[in-house]
Amino acid sequence: MFAAERRQLILEMVRANGAVSLRELARVVQTSEVTVRRDVRALEAEGLLDRRHGGAVLPGGFTRESGFPQKSHLATAEKTAIADLAANFVEEGEAIVVGAGTTTQELARRLARVPGLTVVTNSLLVAQALAHANRVEVVMTGGTLRGSNYALVGSGAEQSLHGLRVSRAFLSGAGLTAERGLSTSNMLSASVDRALVQAAAEVVVLADHTKLGTDTMFQTVPTDLITRLVTDEPPAHDDRAATELQALADQGVQIAVAGGQGGSSAGAGAGGPGGDSVPARQQRRDVPVPGPRRQVPGGGGPLRSASSASMLGEQGPGAERARVADLRRR
Repeated sequence: MFAAERRQLILEMVRANGAVSLRELARVVQTSEVTVRRDVRALEAEGLLDRRHGGAVLPGGFTRESGFPQKSHLATAEKTAIADLAANFVEEGEAIVVGAGTTTQELARRLARVPGLTVVTNSLLVAQALAHANRVEVVMTGGTLRGSNYALVGSGAEQSLHGLRVSRAFLSGAGLTAERGLSTSNMLSASVDRALVQAAAEVVVLADHTKLGTDTMFQTVPTDLITRLVTDEPPAHDDRAATELQALADQGVQIAVAGGQGGSSAGAGAGGPGGDSVPARQQRRDVPVPGPRRQVPGGGGPLRSASSASMLGEQGPGAERARVADLRRR
């Protein structure tokens, strides 16, 4: 494929999806990420797109929201690894909330094996993934259906969450930065996600490395309310993603990296919820919060049992910085 043809295809992909990772672009145009990065720089110089950490977005500073068909085909391997790892933070008999998104949909498919679980969600896709799980109770919010991501939004959804209290919220979004936290491109979706956060003692964000350093219009969860980030291993050349991880860890966010080799796997090999063991490729690099965790406004302390605290593994701040520094060197 000639350079002009590659760049035209890259431009079409970005226009169709709003944001595309370099890894995905390289796969589609069947060339190396080095070549794709060179093409992206050339297109940026012409003002046709903007470069972001590990990818390219539409020009203008903030990415627009892609529809479900486009998002479902982006970073599929990364989302699978993230969902596999995130499922290990859910215990039998818990009550949790799960927000809308393609990554949370992958998580829901794995939660079907957790007995005694109660899942509150505003996502039709999450509910569908759990519909035939006879040991899982699904509670849906009210609201108005938003067809682009099959989520219930609006005042009905938010009001149905008033007075709710669960142990954890699992959320995704369009972008994540240490400065601003999790964000999304749609005001209605952001408002419902904030209501989900208010219902939870802990907040777990699921975001692949392409979302690190990306900022979008509406803040969903400020950084100081994010308990844990579950992400994938950034590419070796992606210093920006590693820098963003370091900044998030410095602000007290626990970092769990899926797909890493040789990372810490404390609590992961003995079997997660439902007795399923974690394959070697999903070993966890876990960076705990240094000191007491900040509380969600209006709520009590974290609803975490002694067994879950043991599973998460307690390490000191020095181990946290060393772990993320190791990612930067990679």
